[in-house]
Amino acid sequence: MIYFLATVAAIAGFLFGYDEGVIAVVRPSLDKDFPMGPLVAGFMTAAVPLGALAAAGLAGRIIDRFGRRRVLMAAAALFALGALIASAITAVWMLVLARLILGLAIGVAAVGAPLYIAETAPHRIRGALVSTYQLAITIGILVSYLTGLFISGDGTWRTMFGLGAVPGLLFLAGLAFLPESPRWLVLKGFPDDARASLRRLRAAGWPVDGELDEMVRSAQAQAGRKTGYRALLEPAIRPALIVAVGLFFLQQLSGINAVIYYAPQIFSHAGFDSASTQMLATVGVGTVNLLTTVLAMFLIDRIGRRPLLILGFAGASAAMLVIVLAVIEPTLVPSWVIIVVLLLYIASFAISLGPLPHVMMSEIFPLRVRGLGMSMASISNWGFNFIVVFSFPLMLAGPGLAFTFTIFAVICLGGIFFTMTRVPETTGLSLEAIETHCHSGRPLVTLKRGVAAGAAVAAEDD
Repeated sequence: MIYFLATVAAIAGFLFGYDEGVIAVVRPSLDKDFPMGPLVAGFMTAAVPLGALAAAGLAGRIIDRFGRRRVLMAAAALFALGALIASAITAVWMLVLARLILGLAIGVAAVGAPLYIAETAPHRIRGALVSTYQLAITIGILVSYLTGLFISGDGTWRTMFGLGAVPGLLFLAGLAFLPESPRWLVLKGFPDDARASLRRLRAAGWPVDGELDEMVRSAQAQAGRKTGYRALLEPAIRPALIVAVGLFFLQQLSGINAVIYYAPQIFSHAGFDSASTQMLATVGVGTVNLLTTVLAMFLIDRIGRRPLLILGFAGASAAMLVIVLAVIEPTLVPSWVIIVVLLLYIASFAISLGPLPHVMMSEIFPLRVRGLGMSMASISNWGFNFIVVFSFPLMLAGPGLAFTFTIFAVICLGGIFFTMTRVPETTGLSLEAIETHCHSGRPLVTLKRGVAAGAAVAAEDD
């Protein structure tokens, strides 16, 4: 059941990826019917992260009040509605509205889906299962690119937008068969319902009492403590907030969404003038993104979060600097090298910077503020996403590609320092063990694999 749950919850990521990638694919067809200048095009493209930013501020409270599963069902309905509106527009403002609705759905789901998976998964495979959300994003992006190859011609943008309603409805149907998060049920005072949920999520006959008892003890230990946004500024929780917000800041300012949204334009700047060549290269980007994310799922619970983050930041920074050199001195770097290096950048991101912020934000906050903490992290995610996507066309038209990618490279270098000085290693620890360390008085960054302060690691041996 846990694998089915992770698959269903990850459909939210697929929908995000599809809506992220499809706008780059449909632009040639869409521009014939609705020509847009750089400012309008930038705002239309950035409407999704803007809507997600608005939803992120509310997602934590809504998810904590109504439950992970029910809120995700509402998001699934919004996904389908936004896709259908986008396919039937008669003016640009309607497309902006549709993408704002999609953004609202994505903003809620980006908090709810990783949280839902993390709170239901056994700790031994929690990182890999939460990473299915990021994997689904890469699948969604690749599917949108491939769909653009097979569906071509005037007006095809309506079909491609409308296809987004199908996974939205599948998402809604799948959630109807899933249980609520047992940790949320314990938090709300329903231990019997939590036990029933655990029994559905674990293998038949597996004893769940030990796991449930630890959840109950952890919830009782936090009873009476503050639960609002102010609680995130408590000395014990503030380091987790800094890590979660900081990782998404670094993720977005690494330049990934500029690459994903505007891949064809980047290849055009690199000297690939053929539209078909640009699209094939863009599909290559999506394929590498997908395959490397699968590799990340295999490694994340084996070699740990911190080593993967350092590897990802180093690779992304090096790739960006090579692209800058190619743009400044095109005679020194052949055009095909730009493709190879850009694929290296995508691989570096997908194995590290893509999945790990989602994994980390779902792990490091105590249960009483987990939804709110993830909401704040999501605000960082979508706020900087909006800034990058909205400003990138203007940066290309102004300072240029070399200057923009230099900024991204420097930020990635800063990510190495941030990881080494701030980010804890949560691999192999139960959520309750991580929470115990947060309240132990020790610096969060001293949390190490298989070691937790003050209490034994949870007996989640699934």
